[in-house]
Amino acid sequence: MRNYNLLKAKAVKLRKMGLSYGEIKNKLNVSKSTLSLWLKEVELNEEQKKKFYTKRIEILSRGPQSQKERRQREIDKIIESAKKDIPIPISMEAYRLFGAALYWSEGNKKNGLAITNSDPHLILFIVKWFEKIFKVSPSSLKAWLNIYPQQNDSEIKQFWSQLTGIPVERFGKSYIKPLNKNYKKNNLYYGTITVTVPRGTDMRYKIFGWIKASLNDVSKTTKITQQKWKKLTEVSRAINISEDVKK
Repeated sequence: MRNYNLLKAKAVKLRKMGLSYGEIKNKLNVSKSTLSLWLKEVELNEEQKKKFYTKRIEILSRGPQSQKERRQREIDKIIESAKKDIPIPISMEAYRLFGAALYWSEGNKKNGLAITNSDPHLILFIVKWFEKIFKVSPSSLKAWLNIYPQQNDSEIKQFWSQLTGIPVERFGKSYIKPLNKNYKKNNLYYGTITVTVPRGTDMRYKIFGWIKASLNDVSKTTKITQQKWKKLTEVSRAINISEDVKK
């Protein structure tokens, strides 16, 4: 059984030493409401009052940042825990389908076999995926950049070449985006790169086959729903008024 008279005496002593309620609570494992009753008559000197006031201001000023840091720690913990759900090394089947899903999301759907993105992780993965799945060496790939006028075309090509193993001489002429006055939230420091597999059309169709097989459970429902709402595809295209006026 806890001796509350002794705990109160310790709490009073610690408070007179200049400790905050939170610090005393951690030391004695007593609730703040109890401490408020015990310590309401304890007077603090001017130096201690100044110390608590300064600390309170610091906490208030750091409030949003502290919440952000706390949330980031929570996110990091979730990610680290989730990483354990994936057996390493990844199986060949999972690897094949992961690459196919990335291509479904970011790859060219109509002409050849090409993917465009600005994320170095994604691009390096897909280059290695092309090599492992289709036996296509990085040295045989072709690439094009999409960059801004203020960026160094030569250095960015060297960055992507070093990352992917695609020779610099396999890079085509970069597209330089016109200057834009609008503010961009995300800086694309490495530009955007398009990686193309020469004579890759049949490979693209093969990827589509893997994707269709993976979507087998939802294909029937999707087709039925699309057929039911076919009228949505029968809306005529919008007319570009500005172009029509120019003519």
